[in-house]
Amino acid sequence: MRRREFLGVLGGAAAWSAPAPAQQAPLPVIGFLSSGSAQAFSPLVVGFREGLNDTGYFEGRNVTIEYRYANGEYDRLLPLAADLVQRQVAVIVAGGGAISALVAKKAAPTTPIVFAIGDDPIQFGVVASLNRPGGNVTGIALFISELAAKRLELLSEMSPSTSSVALLVNPKNPNAEAETKQAQTAAAAVGRELRILNASTDEEIDATLLSLINDKTVALLLGTDTFFFSRRDKIVVLTNHDLIPTIYFAREFAYAGGLMSYGANFAREWRQVGIYTGRILKGEKPANLPVLQPASFQFIINLKTANALGIGIPAKLLALADEVIE
Repeated sequence: MRRREFLGVLGGAAAWSAPAPAQQAPLPVIGFLSSGSAQAFSPLVVGFREGLNDTGYFEGRNVTIEYRYANGEYDRLLPLAADLVQRQVAVIVAGGGAISALVAKKAAPTTPIVFAIGDDPIQFGVVASLNRPGGNVTGIALFISELAAKRLELLSEMSPSTSSVALLVNPKNPNAEAETKQAQTAAAAVGRELRILNASTDEEIDATLLSLINDKTVALLLGTDTFFFSRRDKIVVLTNHDLIPTIYFAREFAYAGGLMSYGANFAREWRQVGIYTGRILKGEKPANLPVLQPASFQFIINLKTANALGIGIPAKLLALADEVIE
């Protein structure tokens, strides 16, 4: 055998016998499904990632997150959820009302789902029980839509000269009917007329709030809705421009310049969603993780906005406030 042929045989044998490099396992993928917008949910995503980090998962390092946003168009949720199922995600995180959780549950009946919703998950059929959710779904229920009565009480204290309250709801949100009934009961208890206003598009928000201009007898109670949350800057600007005393369901509205808010700290609660998601990635079952609830709710007053609107804040409310923005 010639020397060149011999070396060739050796080289081939060496190549044949060299161990193949170990294949790296693909990163687990989390599907993030939201009925809102990426911009509106950015502070909540920060909290979510912090919760993941607490369990040892870091986006881009040992876990991948696929984000899908419906931007307030609820009819887009089902195809977005179906896309995540096609992507074979390990967990679906559903945020932005019961509608997101219900759509995720329909599209992915076996994939673990962790939700963050402001509604009662039992009432809307998301889970059978808070302590024993069963099935493939668990998460955190903020119950912010259940607080309509408390918000109306605070609004009445802030604006005693108004004789009526307008409740703005999104009729496309499943919680609109229940929240309306709660507000009607609360309004009757404090002797206020309640007007029901509807908006599910930007144009309808404009038209609805325009109808309240120059009406000094009305204050506004904003219904709990992810579309409204996604349009919070717009809504705050319009209500302040039209001098409408308004109470909101999330602190983000007050930080955007809204008069006052009462509800859960969304970013803090979303951190818990991240923790639950990490625990499921480590092998725990959603059925064994009870649905969590906020430990407290926060009342925030924007004093700068109150001064701009010419509203004197009663000492009682200042004493009740968890935070006053000056």
